[in-house]
Amino acid sequence: MPATTESRQVTRIPRARSGTGRALQKGQQTKAAIVEAALGLATHIGLEGLSIGALADVTGMSKSGVFAHFGSREELQISVIREYHTRFEQEVFYPAMSAPRGLARLHALYDNWMKRTSIEIDSGCIYISGAVEFDDRTGPVRDALASSVMTWHGAMRRAIEQCKELGELQADVDPEQMLFEIHGLILALHYEARFLQNPGSLDRAIRGFHNILARYSAPAAVVKAAKVAPKVASVPRRKVSNQTTPSKE
Repeated sequence: MPATTESRQVTRIPRARSGTGRALQKGQQTKAAIVEAALGLATHIGLEGLSIGALADVTGMSKSGVFAHFGSREELQISVIREYHTRFEQEVFYPAMSAPRGLARLHALYDNWMKRTSIEIDSGCIYISGAVEFDDRTGPVRDALASSVMTWHGAMRRAIEQCKELGELQADVDPEQMLFEIHGLILALHYEARFLQNPGSLDRAIRGFHNILARYSAPAAVVKAAKVAPKVASVPRRKVSNQTTPSKE
């Protein structure tokens, strides 16, 4: 832009006192540490198992100190859901966005989802355990949990719709039905591997996904689907075998 000789009065925003800034930063760091501890607890004992007292014990803080950062147990639970969702996006959604639209991206999304699920066979999944805890309830915690799940489902649905737009899926494919079946594989994997500890659950979930693609892919896309499929070896199976089991663009 060309320079201008017009003088302008600049309104400067007063800088916060350094002590105030440090206190604010420390408060944010403390809250983040509490959420981190709460997330670790929630993956093992569920959102309903969280309490101000339990977190005070884990973090070495007073109950009043923990309470001051959230104000209520409900707000603490919602903060944990938001943090879980953020990490889910970082591990599952965003890495898959580097793949081209269509089957390659859908494969990447499912592959990342499988990797995270295989790890959570040990630690537990807040989306799954939370659904059991809050399926018959109402309120902000349930709303936050359902909203997070639906946001993820929306990303998967868009990936499926993009496959249709590119002609890689049959024209009459119902994205909702396909998403339902894919989600069902993840739920079955978690149940079979974590609860029943059935060997081979991970391999069956992988084969199930390929079977879904075989049924819904357009004839010319079947070969392409096989070429873009992720390597099965990339999925960390060790955690599963140790238990005799195994978006928005």
